[in-house]
Amino acid sequence: MLTYCRTLWTLAVARILLLRKDNDRGEITTTVIVTALMAVLAIALIAIIAAKLTAKANSIDLGLGG
Repeated sequence: MLTYCRTLWTLAVARILLLRKDNDRGEITTTVIVTALMAVLAIALIAIIAAKLTAKANSIDLGLGG
């Protein structure tokens, strides 16, 4: 039984060391979230600019007699 526990412990330690060597530890999730937030902000900014431009265009008097 003791040999079995030592083998499992050694295997667990080896797996942990391998995972610590790997530099890609969930950074893709952060990148996706940041990219999605930037896309949402860009769409909101475009919507605000379009609304302001439309309001300005509608307020221009062309003098067409109306």
